[in-house]
Amino acid sequence: MPDRMFNVLFLCTGNSARSILAESILRKDGAGRFLSFSAGSTPKGAVHPLALRTLEAMDYPVDGMRSKSWLEFAAPDAPVMDFVFTVCDNAAGEACPLWPGQPMTAHWGIEDPAAVEGTELERQAAFNAAFRYLKNRIGTFVSLPLRSIDKLSLGTKLREIGRSEGATHSTPKAG
Repeated sequence: MPDRMFNVLFLCTGNSARSILAESILRKDGAGRFLSFSAGSTPKGAVHPLALRTLEAMDYPVDGMRSKSWLEFAAPDAPVMDFVFTVCDNAAGEACPLWPGQPMTAHWGIEDPAAVEGTELERQAAFNAAFRYLKNRIGTFVSLPLRSIDKLSLGTKLREIGRSEGATHSTPKAG
């Protein structure tokens, strides 16, 4: 692949927790090589407070984070994506817009920390686990030799990342 920045879009239905965590992690850990974005099919309209608290506690950026529709990234003037990753099973099973540029896609589903009920400590633990799973996947992704790996091998590696620790059991097709 050419020597340039890669655009990466993380998708989740509500775009309030998992995709927001992933966007921030890649923003910091992939700085200089990747531009990260997140969106949802039916965005909640607000970022989950525990997602922001988790990112801040781990020293990851929260500036500009907002819950938004994936239609923003299907518009003609939107950045062309190189990679699109679904991080929840619902978004992976939905009919995604046609992404300009035919990005590589993969499903990296993990459990929804926002769906966890219980004490504040239990809910925070769920967000910490989601952060850790996403950070591990993104760390593996940013270490891939993107400029020298062939597309077939890259697709295989991206799907393998989605089956790493914390993966949800279903493996729907990514957008």
